[in-house]
Amino acid sequence: MRRKTWDKVRGALWATGLYALLIALAAFLLAPFVWMVLISVHPWNTPIPAISDLIPRGPDGQVHLDWSNYGLVLFDPNLPVARFLFNSAFVTLTVVVGQTLVSSLAAYGFAKLHFRGRELVFALFLGSMMFAGPVTQIPVYLLLRSLGWLDSYWALVVPGLSSAFSVFLLRQFFMQIPAELDEAARIDGAGDFRIYARVVMPLSKAALATAAAFTFFGVWTDFFNPLIYTNSVEMRTLEVGLSIYKNSYGGSNWPAQMTAAVIVMLPLLVVFLFVQRYFVKGIMLGSIK
Repeated sequence: MRRKTWDKVRGALWATGLYALLIALAAFLLAPFVWMVLISVHPWNTPIPAISDLIPRGPDGQVHLDWSNYGLVLFDPNLPVARFLFNSAFVTLTVVVGQTLVSSLAAYGFAKLHFRGRELVFALFLGSMMFAGPVTQIPVYLLLRSLGWLDSYWALVVPGLSSAFSVFLLRQFFMQIPAELDEAARIDGAGDFRIYARVVMPLSKAALATAAAFTFFGVWTDFFNPLIYTNSVEMRTLEVGLSIYKNSYGGSNWPAQMTAAVIVMLPLLVVFLFVQRYFVKGIMLGSIK
């Protein structure tokens, strides 16, 4: 009896210590974001406060959060931050939808269709993942210039419609779907596209959400491609616009800088909160064959 009691106490102590460690780690990771948000609601054009004065207070000593900073940044008459936000949202959503569609079609072909040289083509396709992004930037730039797409949404969208990683992730997941479902659908007279749309896609929500989330994070935080492929201020995305915004204030207006940073990061947090239940599940299921 004492042995069982001691085992329960030890298990409870272990669980308590583990949760305390996880809470401390979470607090450590969230601290920079909380600091950034609190700086963003300080009065406009004020220096960085001390830790003791991190929470802004008015003359009466009451907490005073200046949320008007977000309106001042978004609708700055000297810099179109709202246009930067629109460009990032439009390009990211378009690439996410387009890349998910293109990658899922390619993954279905590699997973469900049998043709000569399929494994070789897939191996060559995966080999493209070994090349870093900067290796292909110059050829892509020259191609976009020859097509007359520089400084346009075409330059920001089209290069991102293909992803070897998304194809690999979805292909591994599609291969786990029992072939008997495909055969049953073919007996009912369904073709490949109908099987793809009515059988494979509804069963692959976790993998699709995972691939879409990776694409969203990559496109939203992309800096070099929009910087290289666009020239005018009106075509800049939020990541590039943030650097312009920083330079325009010389790094001295800290509430403005932190407000712009929060605007960039907030969509990433919102998207992650929505897809987190699919995130780990999609990666684990897609990696098991």
